[in-house]
Amino acid sequence: MVYRTMQGREIDMDKLRAQNELMPAIGNMKVNARGDELGPGGQISRRREEIVGEYYDTNPNARGSRTAAPTPSPAPEPVVEKSQPVAKSKKTEIDEEE
Repeated sequence: MVYRTMQGREIDMDKLRAQNELMPAIGNMKVNARGDELGPGGQISRRREEIVGEYYDTNPNARGSRTAAPTPSPAPEPVVEKSQPVAKSKKTEIDEEE
């Protein structure tokens, strides 16, 4: 995605993200911008794919698990019965007084 700043400069966010992918993220989580866990000296100890895979393997309630989800069967279409048109009632004396 290319963004235009208020001063008219264009910034390619995808290119910027790719350039800084292996830089350590700021904070106390010890990860880089991709989400890889960093060990001593900033070396990658576990890749993001391993972390996500372990999470989905150990958590049975996680959405998007690696096993193929069963496809839901289509709901049966409701049966609609054709009804006869309702005849309008004739005006009565009570209706006319109101």
